[in-house]
Amino acid sequence: MQRKRYAPGRTGSTARTAVVLALGLGLGAGLASCSSGAPADDVKVDAKAGVASAAAPPGRYRTLFEPCGSVPQAVLKEMLPGAAALPDPERERTYRGTAAVTYDTDRRVGCSWRADTPETSHRLSLDIERVVSYDTAVSDDDRAQEVYVRKQLAAGIPLPPTAPPEPTGTPGGTTGPTGTATTPPAHKPTTSGDTAATAPTPTATASTAPVSGGPTPSGAPASTGLESRVLEGLGQVAYLDDVLGNAGANSRQRSVSVVFRTSNVIVTVSYRQETTGLSEAPDSTELQERARKVARLLADRLEE
Repeated sequence: MQRKRYAPGRTGSTARTAVVLALGLGLGAGLASCSSGAPADDVKVDAKAGVASAAAPPGRYRTLFEPCGSVPQAVLKEMLPGAAALPDPERERTYRGTAAVTYDTDRRVGCSWRADTPETSHRLSLDIERVVSYDTAVSDDDRAQEVYVRKQLAAGIPLPPTAPPEPTGTPGGTTGPTGTATTPPAHKPTTSGDTAATAPTPTATASTAPVSGGPTPSGAPASTGLESRVLEGLGQVAYLDDVLGNAGANSRQRSVSVVFRTSNVIVTVSYRQETTGLSEAPDSTELQERARKVARLLADRLEE
């Protein structure tokens, strides 16, 4: 049997060392190729990633004031004339008022006062709500305006009509670049074989004001200046609702509510008078003046 030829320097340990070095070089090259190539499959790259849009600004108010102490006693004496005849302890309790039950005084508070006599009864109540938007794209003020508009429409008071857009485009009556319709062209004269063009009949919208002389939704006579209406100069937006009805078989009741919004706070002042027997129905002028007086006090309080 012929033996294998002897190769100088190829001892067993030297051969093993060469194999280890070869394997190490191959492994290193493999790692280098992995690190220099494309990212691994489990690495996710969001092609739509960008700068996040800024959140809507918060409202001006973060807390609410204590409502039962917000109306001075001198004003309460005017609002509750029947309290003057009450015994001292009962009169003091009447002027202190009764706080509304609430679970978060930073979100909603209220207070009410009441004084009765055999012929008449007066009740004043306040409701103050701080509106918070939980949608980062909608500000607290915008959310409060939505709540306010729902209240006004529920009272049957139409929204003020918006101003018409400025005419754009050519004088011929075409549509402007913003899509706003301009003055329509003149009617085409009728000729033989032609049909005369007719202008479209205007239709009423939800924001159309009541017709002068007609009844308002709440039943107060129109064109007297005392009907339910939008108010100016109170908060950012405001309205007054005046409702006269029967409280019983022999009683009449008038309820006046003044609602206004300042930033993200909505204030409701409700003033009610009930008369019994042969007493005259409560007077709109007197109740409205008193309710608006309290509303102005609260609006000033919010500006402090």
